[in-house]
Order: sequence, then structure tokens, then C-alpha cells
Amino acid sequence: MKIFHLSHTDLDGYSCQLLMKEYFNDGFYFNANYGLEVKLNLKKIVQDIQEYKDDEILFFITDLNLTFQEAKDLDKEINDLNENGFNIKLQLLDHHATGQKSADAFNWYYLDTKRCATKIVYDYLNTTYNAFLDEKNSWIKPLVDAINAIDIWVDKEVKNFEFGKVLLRMVSQVREINNVLFPDLNRDFRIYLLKESAKYINEENGNIKLDNEIHFLKKNFLMQDGCDDTIDNLSAKYLVSCLDKLKEKLTVTYKGHKGLLTYTLGSISIPANAFLVANDDYDFFIDVSKKGNASFRADGKVDVSLIAQALANGGGHPNASGCKFEDFKESIDYNDIKTYIQNKLDNLK
Repeated sequence: MKIFHLSHTDLDGYSCQLLMKEYFNDGFYFNANYGLEVKLNLKKIVQDIQEYKDDEILFFITDLNLTFQEAKDLDKEINDLNENGFNIKLQLLDHHATGQKSADAFNWYYLDTKRCATKIVYDYLNTTYNAFLDEKNSWIKPLVDAINAIDIWVDKEVKNFEFGKVLLRMVSQVREINNVLFPDLNRDFRIYLLKESAKYINEENGNIKLDNEIHFLKKNFLMQDGCDDTIDNLSAKYLVSCLDKLKEKLTVTYKGHKGLLTYTLGSISIPANAFLVANDDYDFFIDVSKKGNASFRADGKVDVSLIAQALANGGGHPNASGCKFEDFKESIDYNDIKTYIQNKLDNLK
């Protein structure tokens, strides 16, 4: 069976994927916030599914409510594929009341406002597959209960509500690995933290112990060679290693100079410098935010303040500058961003 799983970008959404990964092991995982991200991810998944006509497919959506039009369009696309020889089971499990109209119209759209999505998925996997009836349940069930307590927010006196508060912040503050350039690594990082947190859930004052340990859990994930360092340096080293594997895809050029272009990386001073030091054939580094703010870094081989000025009336220092693109359009597809920036660079005189 091929698993395609789209889920939300918060504690509840990533926890749904933790449960799916614990039972199915393999699969294709995606995350989206509402609006454009949902539409684009649904489109991509439907396209990707078409490579597996000979397989049984489970298309799973959790912790996201679809508009009626989104649900109607998806229902038609999946039915059309199934009528043409595909074997796709579509299942949505959610708890947002705003999905009621869609839930009333489609039998694959399950809605329960009294449980968080993680709890719904947990019960679904147990009922459908007898998923967590082994030793895993000793940590999975308490974790699910804590997530349900904080997400539903109905009883602040339940045992694990305070633990859930720590989980909520922990998952929301994973910024060391970019979720646009490295969505799988970012997701694996969050799921790693969730699994490690379960070690503290049954301890006295477990919420406080976990709160104290989050920094070290992050460092353990990011540490590649067993050598401790500051979390900033560990993050930079980890990031450079990740970027090195993708650098051909991320390369842009300007008048014979090679540069690396990232999207929504943020706070690039340390990682950009580390990348340029480790890759002496690259002369500059650009990062663009979702709102079109661009940061430039260099190491003396090209004046990025002049590039920023020529591109969008920006400026700064020869090795550190910035600008804002007023005609920039947000996208979840990195290739859109690269095409946009490379065209700008090509048009510079």
C-alpha cells in the first residue's frame, strides 16, 4: 500500500503523521497551512499518485478542513482516477467545525469536533488496523492524551494539559531546519522531538523536565560528528550539509558568478557565511522571504550591495545587503522563486 498523507503545520498535524509513520513506516508526507498551501498540495499529491496506478493507495488528510469547493473538486478527481483503473481510498479525519458542509456531502470526510485530529487518527488506526496494541502504546497513548488535552482546550485540570503546553511550543518553534527547502527533514525533526518527549510524559513534573531538555534534544538531532557546539553552530553545520546536497538545484548566476538561492531560510548570516567558506566556487548567497524581502551575503568576490541596488533599489555593505521586491508573489514551489530571481539577475546590465 502506498501512503500519501497531507496534514496541518502544527502540533496536532505533525502528531497525526507521527502515528501514521509509527504504523505504516513508509509513505509520502506533506504539510500545509490553509488557503493556497492546501490547494497546491492537493494538486501535487493528485499528480504524484498517478505514478502508482498498479498500487493500492491510501490518500489520508488530517487536521485540515477543506472548503466545500476543495472537497468537491478532490472528490471528482479521485473518482475519475478510480474509474480509470486506480485503487485509491480517500480518507479525511478532522475536528474543525467549519468543515461541516463538506462532511455532510462526502462519505470520506469524517468530522468530530470533540476530539483533536491526533486522537481521531489514533482511534481510527486502532479500530481499522489494530495498530497500537503492543508495547508502543505505553508511550503513544499518553502522548495522544496530552495533545488532545491542549488542542481541544476543554479541561485545564487534566493530568497532561501542562505537558501538552510544552509540546505545543516545542513543535511550533522548530526553526533550525527550513520547512520549504527541506520539508522532509523539518518534519522528521519535529517527529523526533515528539517521540523523545514521550520519555518524560509519565514522570513526575515531566512537563518541567521536558521544558528543560528541549534545547539538548535539538542539539542531539543536529549534531553530526559527535562534537558538541552551540546550537547556532550545530544548525549552521547541519544546514550547510543539507545545502551541499541540493546546491546544484539552488544555484543562480550573475555575470559569471555563482550564487546560492534559498527561500524563507531567514537569519542567514551564520549559515550563509558557513556555506561560502565551505564552497569557495560560490561567490554570493541570497535568501528571499515569503513577502519578497531579500538578504544578500558575499565573501569579497562580488559586491552584493550593488546587486541589491540594481535589483530593487536596495543596498547595504559589499558583503551584506538587502532589498524588497515589490512585484514578488508568494509560492510553495521553490522553482517559481528561482525562475523569478534568475530572470531578475539576467536582466541586470
